[in-house]
Amino acid sequence: MQQRKIPLRRCLGCNESKPKKELVRVVRSPAGEISLDLVGKKPGRGAYVCPSVQCLAKARKAKRIERALDTPIPPEVYDAMEQQMKEAAHDQ
Repeated sequence: MQQRKIPLRRCLGCNESKPKKELVRVVRSPAGEISLDLVGKKPGRGAYVCPSVQCLAKARKAKRIERALDTPIPPEVYDAMEQQMKEAAHDQ
């Protein structure tokens, strides 16, 4: 039986390649709205970051998510993403 290939994605914070399921997707929807995609199914352009606030802070400081999604991201969107990550970590 052939083993399935595990898709890898690179975290924009720590720059490590990890399995796609271990990362959180940040999505720019076709309407231009930025949000976290915790299940990985939302339509739109995606960028990946580890589910840690530290990696999100690194990616935010270097503006890597903005470059990957090709759009400026307001500070309140980053704050909302940080809050969502904290809540998701708390639920586990």
